[in-house]
Amino acid sequence: IIAPERQTTPVVFSSPHSGRVYPADFLVQSQLDPHALRASEDAFVDELFSGVADLGAPQICAQFPRVYLDVNRDPLELDPTMFEDALPERADTTSARVLSGIGTIARIVGNDQAVYKTRMPYSEAKKRLESCYFPYHKALQDLINQTVERFGTCLLVDCHSMPSPHHSNFHTPKGQRAEIVLGDRWGASCDRSITEITERTILSMGYSVRCNTPYAGGYTTQHYGQPDTGVQAIQIEIDRSLYM
Repeated sequence: IIAPERQTTPVVFSSPHSGRVYPADFLVQSQLDPHALRASEDAFVDELFSGVADLGAPQICAQFPRVYLDVNRDPLELDPTMFEDALPERADTTSARVLSGIGTIARIVGNDQAVYKTRMPYSEAKKRLESCYFPYHKALQDLINQTVERFGTCLLVDCHSMPSPHHSNFHTPKGQRAEIVLGDRWGASCDRSITEITERTILSMGYSVRCNTPYAGGYTTQHYGQPDTGVQAIQIEIDRSLYM
């Protein structure tokens, strides 16, 4: 958590996918080399937004990598084909993300490369949830609660990046590729006026922008964005070619 000396604005920034500390035991379990594993990172997004503390807003960043554990998923969004024993009954084994191989613990990375050599016991998933997933979300919830307590409201900005080649077919009305995609769950996670202000600001900086296509917001946006309770959440995806 990168905290300002004093929080002066009711905004919290999160970067769940920029972690790049790869546990040694995970590298042994994987059949891929460390460079290939990094394909799923939202590379350096934590650094892109690191200036927010100087503007009076806290920032939380996952240091563990997304391919190890994805905190922008339901905790039990797990692929049963990856495990040698049974999953808990409440596990979500049929979500679109699980079926695509990118559940809470990813089955594939990059161009459909299988991550693991063999199946793992569910106890391994439970260990990762207990050591990384739940502490991350507790810390994020605490930041949101503290912000609401101080200001009466909170805007959560969930920060991501997207690989350009996969999004070359998503164009703005003017025919340009969208360089930044905003997601507010089609208005469910964030008051539309906030999304519109964000969109106008991005356009004024010279970038092309789309809303909710192809990304409407993930678990974090859906779970925390509850406008009726004073908590707004918006997701931002930045084309990686803008900075890499």
